[in-house]
Amino acid sequence: MSNAYAQFQFKPIGVIHSSLKKLSDCPRQESENAPEAVIEIFKAFEGAASHLLPGDEVILLTWLDKADRSTLTTHPRNDLNTELTGVFSTRSPDRPNPVGLHTVKITEKLGNGTFKVLALDVLDGTPIVDIKSGPGK
Repeated sequence: MSNAYAQFQFKPIGVIHSSLKKLSDCPRQESENAPEAVIEIFKAFEGAASHLLPGDEVILLTWLDKADRSTLTTHPRNDLNTELTGVFSTRSPDRPNPVGLHTVKITEKLGNGTFKVLALDVLDGTPIVDIKSGPGK
């Protein structure tokens, strides 16, 4: 029987390179003028990215390492006029386990394991936890 509170670890498989350097630079959503970014897959995992191509839509799972993991409630979109809401009902990066979920389109393969993507709303240096194929694959 599994333990609901078992400890586990993520091993980053790559990193995001972005023009977003400070939390205050980040748009609330990728659809709100998020810049292009580069995803770099670490050499040990390049084989897993061998069939990623320009035009592919992928789902990136990131570890939002600058997030406040003690946050349980927030004002959605940081609007103090809204009711405090449990973070599991929001897209806030501040949460107990700050896993980011991003659907992005690959626009260019820059080299082995390095790809340019459209509209990614995460900070430079954000670790990549996993990549999954997008809808229809």
